[in-house]
Amino acid sequence: MSSYSRMRRVNSIVLHVLAEEVERLKDPRLEMVSITGVDTAPNLRRATVFFSTLDLDRADETKAALESAAPRLRKLLGDEVRMKYTPALEFELDQGVAGGARIDEILASIATEQKDEEE
Repeated sequence: MSSYSRMRRVNSIVLHVLAEEVERLKDPRLEMVSITGVDTAPNLRRATVFFSTLDLDRADETKAALESAAPRLRKLLGDEVRMKYTPALEFELDQGVAGGARIDEILASIATEQKDEEE
């Protein structure tokens, strides 16, 4: 149980540090991006960083921008957080947020269809 809470704390700290730094980056591809979660491997060698963006059509560009900033983010993480290893960062689109956006689109189209049928 203590290992689980330790990893939860590590993930929380990594999330906080990376989210703050991503906000500071000047890359225009990262204007509407949020870091939504982090899953660090138990050996601290790798961390999957989940992100969301309002413009899902540009998610690949956003991922590329995050990957190009990964060395800087990793260095900052090593400077800010005292860990045995500084994890390599991998970026993945948060499918939960993307799925929620898709559900919103479906609901909006259903509402529009019902309104058209009533008229």
